[in-house]
Amino acid sequence: MNLSQEDWEEQLEKDDNALILDVRTPEEVEEGYIPNSTNIDFYLGQDFLNEIEKLDKSKNYYVYCRSGNRSGQACAIMNSVGFENTYNLEGGFMNWDGAVEGE
Repeated sequence: MNLSQEDWEEQLEKDDNALILDVRTPEEVEEGYIPNSTNIDFYLGQDFLNEIEKLDKSKNYYVYCRSGNRSGQACAIMNSVGFENTYNLEGGFMNWDGAVEGE
């Protein structure tokens, strides 16, 4: 499900079962990231899927990339392998105005 920046942040704040997933490359992550996020690089292909499969499917996943494109694809892949609650950050990290670490 696609959520606006505002809705994503608001929903995340109230969610006790949330996990933030950053699907950008390690190089992108070095430029800054949303606090408490887990990074699994979408471009790893099969390894991305292998890592996704290790995650707890009962959690709610808040997924982001740079612009919202890769994270949208990642949500679709996650849904196809049994994740029920995935939320894509529309506009991605480049439009994020919430808390940032590692800049």
